[in-house]
Amino acid sequence: MQSLLALADPTRRRMVELLAQRERTAGELVQEFNLSAPAISQHLNILREAGLIITRPQGQSRIQSFNPKGLDDLEAWLQRTRDTWSQRLDALEQALRAEDEAKARKARKKPSP
Repeated sequence: MQSLLALADPTRRRMVELLAQRERTAGELVQEFNLSAPAISQHLNILREAGLIITRPQGQSRIQSFNPKGLDDLEAWLQRTRDTWSQRLDALEQALRAEDEAKARKARKKPSP
């Protein structure tokens, strides 16, 4: 799940947010951050390897764009985690209700003094 690792860095998360708004060149991204061009390039490489961005040549420039499919593995993991917790919470709720019902039955069976 490379996308989660890539998005763990706040700079890369911001880059993805910017690229989700519109395509940009690396130079445009350099202007958005207080980082050197080589640092931006390293961040872009990590995002590219994670499948979160796509780079395409356009003349002398390289255009960076967001790749929404790069979030698919993260989304699948989140859904599995939600499903697991939902099942566990449902089981807890059933167990607590059964306990409450057992206590109520026991209280009804006690003779009054």
